[in-house]
Amino acid sequence: MSMTAKDYMEAANAVVPKMDAKDAIAIHAQGDGIFIDVRDSAAIADSGTIAGVNRVPRGMFEFMADPAIEGLFNPIFEDKDAAIYLVCGAGGQAALAGKTLKDMGFTNVTNIGGFPAWKDAGGPTEA
Repeated sequence: MSMTAKDYMEAANAVVPKMDAKDAIAIHAQGDGIFIDVRDSAAIADSGTIAGVNRVPRGMFEFMADPAIEGLFNPIFEDKDAAIYLVCGAGGQAALAGKTLKDMGFTNVTNIGGFPAWKDAGGPTEA
């Protein structure tokens, strides 16, 4: 049986918890966790992103989170138990990227939803 986009989203949402933007802003203000924007550079250029965020496009997660991939591995993924907070445009890409990380053995991954909610809640931003 083939899967639909809805099936993928349901599977992702079942394993990747969601967090309200205000709660995520409080964690960010304490300097805790690893914040990652999973959108491509064009989307980020259009809207901005979270101040100090790491930028890892969703299509690169498998490569950048795998230490066996020389030249692409990103050291922000060294600790599979680190608190990771994912953001995108509306929450869908963050959920899917989060499921990928969970499938790769990461234990503490949270979807903080879409960047517009972050911005509307008064979270710090950058271009």
